[in-house]
Amino acid sequence: MIKLEDFRRNVAQINELDPIVIEPQTAEGIWVTDTHGKKYIDMLSGICVDNTGHKNPKIIEAIKKQCEDYLHIMVYGEFIQKPQMDYALRIKELLPHNLTQIFYVNTGCEAIEGAIKAAKLYNHREKIINFTNSYHGATLGCVSMLSDEKFRKDFQPLLPCVDFIKFNYEDDLQKIDENTCCVVVETIPVGEGVQMPKNDYLKKLRKRCNEVGAILILDEIQTGFGRTGTLFAFEQFDFEPDILCIAKAMGGGLPLGAFIGKEEIMNALNNHHPLIGHATTQGGNPVSLAAGLAQLNCVVDILENKNNIDENLTIQEKGEIYRKELKHKHINRIEGIGLFNAIYLNEGVDWQKILISCFNHGIITGTHLFNPNAISIKPPLTITKSEIKESINRILRAFDAV
Repeated sequence: MIKLEDFRRNVAQINELDPIVIEPQTAEGIWVTDTHGKKYIDMLSGICVDNTGHKNPKIIEAIKKQCEDYLHIMVYGEFIQKPQMDYALRIKELLPHNLTQIFYVNTGCEAIEGAIKAAKLYNHREKIINFTNSYHGATLGCVSMLSDEKFRKDFQPLLPCVDFIKFNYEDDLQKIDENTCCVVVETIPVGEGVQMPKNDYLKKLRKRCNEVGAILILDEIQTGFGRTGTLFAFEQFDFEPDILCIAKAMGGGLPLGAFIGKEEIMNALNNHHPLIGHATTQGGNPVSLAAGLAQLNCVVDILENKNNIDENLTIQEKGEIYRKELKHKHINRIEGIGLFNAIYLNEGVDWQKILISCFNHGIITGTHLFNPNAISIKPPLTITKSEIKESINRILRAFDAV
């Protein structure tokens, strides 16, 4: 076992709650086992990374096979690599036909940064529109798109010409004008909980971008890869982006991200002179892509009920069990879609005590960045009905203890 003080002395931390410390020994399916032998149910899926479960055997097999061929060979884009082509062809089969070119990166914030660069090179405009209390990553470009000044003030100067609108507020759409380069939006904003689009809001956003020639960049970094019951959440809201940003679950547990766009937009990035409009050394790593392709196919099988894991329950049906059965005096409501849900605590309930109690009862969960009173319920898609019932029982016992 590693002593906590030694770990913190050697590995930089973001200082979460001190009582919530786990040293994992193994992980499989929905379960994480620590070095004391205690088993936890992972209700975060590694923050929507392990959608097909920890140590998925098909992903492990794909990683081993690619490792026998080659690992990293050359910086991105210099050599033709079969894992990059295999993944590109497979995901294009599953996306709208207008999304034709994929640029591989390592993380979600890299995907967002690359998408913004592509948009700027395409229409040569300055203004970026983002949404209040949205979070896209921790690079300086992404920090520039945080609406709360307390998160920005220590990193000034940041990108200029960034403006903010409120999600689901139709009147704010008029702030998107002919000077707007791009609008960056999460299909389902997650900064304050799980905020569902209302009244065809996303279709109206798409229409406004079309009217003024702004590029619509869609962040599906958390909602992608089956999390909401379809491969990507936007499929349920009858609109399409100009550029789609993906990461987290994309690599099946390994670092992998991408942005996928219309050919004419991506060509502006490809043909940029001087070169290196956007570049990456490890983006499109062959081992990550082998894992990613296996993960993608696993997700498709789950969505098509080909996995035979548990009574052919759909992702929506699994999520509905949580939304119906998580009732407690501390819970105001639970909102979400598929297995992308948030518990909203009643006013006056101590969210820190709730989190600590959850961990004590073998539940790994967390709060949302801009709303600590929203508790995440986002287990792996492979969770079975009996495991859902067990997780609900543990959560309710944890709440009883507070």
